[in-house]
Amino acid sequence: MTTKTLVINLELANHLLDEIKQVVPDWKVVACKDSARIQDELEQAEVILHWKKEAAPTLLEKNDQLKWIQTWSAGVNNLPLQTLKQKDVVLTSANGVHAYPISETIFALMLGLTRKIHTYVRHQQEKKWHNGGLELEIHGKTIGIIGVGAIGQETAKIAKAFGMKVLGVRHSGKPEAHIDHMYKPDQLADVLGQSDFVVITLPLTKETTRMFGEKQFHQMKNNAFLINIGRGQIIDEAALIQALKDKEIAGAGLDVFEVEPLPADSPLWDLDNVIITPHTAGATEHYTERVVRDIFIPNLRHYLTHQAPHLNVVDYEKEY
Repeated sequence: MTTKTLVINLELANHLLDEIKQVVPDWKVVACKDSARIQDELEQAEVILHWKKEAAPTLLEKNDQLKWIQTWSAGVNNLPLQTLKQKDVVLTSANGVHAYPISETIFALMLGLTRKIHTYVRHQQEKKWHNGGLELEIHGKTIGIIGVGAIGQETAKIAKAFGMKVLGVRHSGKPEAHIDHMYKPDQLADVLGQSDFVVITLPLTKETTRMFGEKQFHQMKNNAFLINIGRGQIIDEAALIQALKDKEIAGAGLDVFEVEPLPADSPLWDLDNVIITPHTAGATEHYTERVVRDIFIPNLRHYLTHQAPHLNVVDYEKEY
């Protein structure tokens, strides 16, 4: 009987590696972040934990055993989705692992912009005592959450603690707890016109690329703030910069950008109504444990009994 191979394309703490090995005691389990050192194992792997582009040539051209890839991130837009589909490889994402840290970042950005924290940090550096024009608060405002997955749901839950009216946009239009009214994507203008905060939590797909541009910024309220923790390419960045300069919208909290790292000559750096974070919204002390224990190990157990994982299975047609 041929021994099956599981490759973990990163280094894990021993206690987590042991937990995985206990699920597949008869498998060969290899954990190494250097793809060049494990070429033989990559060629034989049936299951991969953590997609790395350096391993792509081996996995796609030399491996005829590959059945399932569990990614380390929620977004899968950087993977060769059509090639994996053609090879009949099941792909699962880390969707859900970010719900707590990213929802916290969303509110950090919303509160920072509303309560002028970014302005006061600048004042502190200048030893300047000034109220900065502080007047806004979050309580009782309307938030429009564009993309109601795990992150959007957690954001809606927190919003209710601030007494906010919560609007949601999701492809199915299916109602969700803590969402006062759910809309479909073709009703986006209705949401933008009502929202004091527009929060983008969408994946990047063909449908969502450049979803926000000049037209959408016109539809937003002049005193509304935009928060984007999805993907930078969802927004026409030039149009956003113009809207911010013209005060067509009140400000923006941005964790993602069209080009990353954000170029030093981007006007976004110098706008006083913008808070920038370097694509770190999902960073958390619990990330590794959540991916391994909450997603991968349950998926691995299901794979052993049903020949397929069941959590976060990516729909290749939807691209998420």
